[in-house]
Amino acid sequence: QVQLVESGGGLVQPGGSLRLSCVASGFTFSSYSMNWYRRGPGKERELVAAITPLFNTTTYADSVKGRFTISRDNAKNTVYLQMDSVKPEDTAVYYCRVFKGVKEYWGKGTLVTVSS
Repeated sequence: QVQLVESGGGLVQPGGSLRLSCVASGFTFSSYSMNWYRRGPGKERELVAAITPLFNTTTYADSVKGRFTISRDNAKNTVYLQMDSVKPEDTAVYYCRVFKGVKEYWGKGTLVTVSS
């Protein structure tokens, strides 16, 4: 069965860095695009970053371009989100997501709090 397990969240000061990880299982990880979403306080869930299979083409929300980097390690079935120069508005629960067949799978999320 498909499982996505996020980790790496926590409290970080503005301007600091954090790296989130999502370990996937139950499917051929290297064949699927992987996404990071987030939902902040009082906000709708939004796509933060995505990465394709094979060529590792990446896309980012305008709000995080130049600060966040998505990457993947297919040998470890893991997708990462490197968060640099974080801002208070980055505070959110971050979720890993994949579409497999007709179904959408989500991790349980990891909380990132950016505060001084």
